Amino acid sequence: MKKPQIDMDYLIGILADLVKIPSPSGFTDRVVLFVSRELERLGISYELTRRGAIRAKLPGTSHSPDRAIISHLDTLGAMVKGLKPNGRLEIVPIGYWSSRFAEGARVSIYTDGCMYRGTILPLKASGHTFNEEIDSLPIAWNTVELRVDAKSETVADLEKLGLQIGDFIAIDPGFEFTDTGFINSRHLDNKAGVATMLAAAKAALENDLVLPLDCYLLFTISEEVGSGASAVLHGDVAEMVTVDNGTTAPGQNSKETGVTIAMKDSSGPFDYHLTHHLLRLAQGFHIPHQRDVFRYYRCDSASALEAGNDIRTALVTFGVDASHGYERIHIDALRSLSTLLAVYMQSELTVKRDRKMLSSIEGFPEGQGAVDPGPIEDGA
Repeated sequence: MKKPQIDMDYLIGILADLVKIPSPSGFTDRVVLFVSRELERLGISYELTRRGAIRAKLPGTSHSPDRAIISHLDTLGAMVKGLKPNGRLEIVPIGYWSSRFAEGARVSIYTDGCMYRGTILPLKASGHTFNEEIDSLPIAWNTVELRVDAKSETVADLEKLGLQIGDFIAIDPGFEFTDTGFINSRHLDNKAGVATMLAAAKAALENDLVLPLDCYLLFTISEEVGSGASAVLHGDVAEMVTVDNGTTAPGQNSKETGVTIAMKDSSGPFDYHLTHHLLRLAQGFHIPHQRDVFRYYRCDSASALEAGNDIRTALVTFGVDASHGYERIHIDALRSLSTLLAVYMQSELTVKRDRKMLSSIEGFPEGQGAVDPGPIEDGA
C-alpha cells in the first residue's frame, strides 16, 4: 500500500469548475455531463442510471465483491412557488436551508425557454422606507421574494416573460480561494466531496496503485432531498464509504483541517468495523483526522440502507464552517480526505467473510474491537 501525493492544483481547479455549474436537486443534467466528461478524460469507465446518477469503476484484482465510494452532485436551491401581484416571485427552498442565508443572494431563474438573473430579498428590504421594521421581519421563506432583473410590475408582466410556477432557481456560489488556503463558496456541500473523489481516483491511476477489489465511484443526484444512493447501488457492493461535509461548530469535534470520520449521524451509528478500518488507515498512514457525531444530519449511507442494501457503511468528511449557508473549508482537509480515500482503495475487504452475501458463522467478527488490522506498509 502506498500513500500517494494528491494533485491539489487539480483538486482546486475541478472544485472551482463544479461549484459554478447550477445543480439544485432535480436540475442536475449539466453537472452530470461535466463529471461524465471528466471521467472520460481520466480514462475511467462509467455508466448512468435513467435519471443520471453515475456509477464509475476503478478495476481491482478481484471482481467480487466490490466496494464503493460515494458523494452527491446535487445542491440546495429554490423553486418558483407563485407569481406575485407586485411583479416579483414567491419561492420555496429545494433541500433544507434557512432563508436567512438566501437574503441578498444573486440567482439564475430557469424558465422553459430562457434564463433570467435576479436577487432574493426580504419583503421589507429598504431601510429608507421601512426603518426599523427591516430588523423585526421574521426569518422564513414566506418573508422573502425574488426580484427579477427584467421589467416586471405585475403578474401579467411575469407571464409575458415566460416565468411560471415550478421554474428552478440556482443560487450563485461566490467561489473564492484565499492565499491562506481557505475556500469560501456556496455548494461546497458536496461539490468538494466530488472533487476529492476525482482527485483520489487521479492519484490512483497516475501512481499505478494496486486495488484488491473493484472500486466503484458513485455520484448521486438527489441526496439533498433524501433519496440519494437508493438507486445507483448494485447488489455486489459489500462496503460503501460516503464522502460529505462535517460541521465545524460549537459542540462538534470536526475541524477545517484533517479528515473527520463520523461515528454516527441522525440515522444511527455507522458500521463499527468499516469505520474503525478507516481510523486504522488514517493512523497508520499519519493522515490528520478526528472523530465526530452529527445529530441533525443524514447522508447517502442512510438512503442506501433504507433501500434494503445489506452493506457496511461509513462516512468521511471535510470540515465545513456554516454548512448550508455561506460555507468555508480549508485545503488541508481536502488533501487529508483525498489521501485517505486513495489509501482505502488499496486496502483489503474490511471483513473477509463479507465476500459472500450469506454464509455460515465462520469468520464472523468476534465482537467489536476484535478485528486484526494487519500489516501497514509505507505508512510514513
